[in-house]
Parts: sequence; C-alpha cells; structure tokens
Amino acid sequence: MTYAVVRIRGHVNVRGGIRDTLGYLRLHRVNHCVLLPKNPTVDGMLRRAKDYLTWGEVDPTMAAMLLVRRARLPGRRSIDDAYVKANSKYPSINSLAKAIAAGQATLRDVTGLKPVIRLDPARGGLGGIKRSYRQGGALGYRGKEINALLQRMLGAGVG
Repeated sequence: MTYAVVRIRGHVNVRGGIRDTLGYLRLHRVNHCVLLPKNPTVDGMLRRAKDYLTWGEVDPTMAAMLLVRRARLPGRRSIDDAYVKANSKYPSINSLAKAIAAGQATLRDVTGLKPVIRLDPARGGLGGIKRSYRQGGALGYRGKEINALLQRMLGAGVG
C-alpha cells in the first residue's frame, strides 16, 4: 500500500517541528506530491503534519497517470517506457505504477527520477484549507478519495 501525499498549505507561521517533518517528507512547496510507503514511521510524520497535508491510498491507474504526465528527470525531461525499462527492473510505466501502488516499489527504483511530483492547483478549489476532510475541508486523511483530488490537480476528466 502506498500513500499519495500532497502539501496543501504554505510556509507562513509553520512551527519548527512541523517544518522539519515537511522537509523530511520532501514537501517544501504547496501542490507538491510524494508517493510514500505505508508504515508506522510515515504514519507518524503524516499525523504530525496533518494540518498542512492531505493523503490517501493511490490506485495503480492514478500512479501511472502521475508518472506519465508529471514525473520528471533532471532537465525537466519526462519519462517513457523505454527509459523505465533501461533504468529499472520494470518493463513499462504501467508495471512500475502497479508495483508502486502495491507498495513493492518506489520512485527511487528508477535511476534519475525526481522524488517529488509537481501538480497544478486543484480545479474547482479545495473546499477550505483550514478544515479537515471530514469537516468539508481539504486537510488530513481522505483514503481512496485522494485519487479524485489528484485527477483534478492533473486537469484530467473535469467537466
């Protein structure tokens, strides 16, 4: 199982401990996304920074979409199946995405791939960046609903 974690709130008035935690997660800017394995250490960091993040379980289709449309190499180059096959043990982006979603692989398994995925602001807004997802806002754990948010941040399938 893999979490997709997106930073929602900015850097103004962030306490030092939370700023450090966001740095450990590599979430230095708003609308940046990382794919992290589900484990107790990551869960603890997410709970600590819950007022600045939203996260949930990413599905293989959305992981493949993120890799194809937003994953970058140095020099802002995008990746393709040939690059993934040449620089990892996976034959294609889809097989890599399935392994990432299942928690069997990370972005580090592809040589040279940047660990942070930069996204656009969500189309249609977030519904409030000071309230939790359960209260109608955007922060905290949202489960499988993270895939709908990521789709809105990629600009795909919105009508």
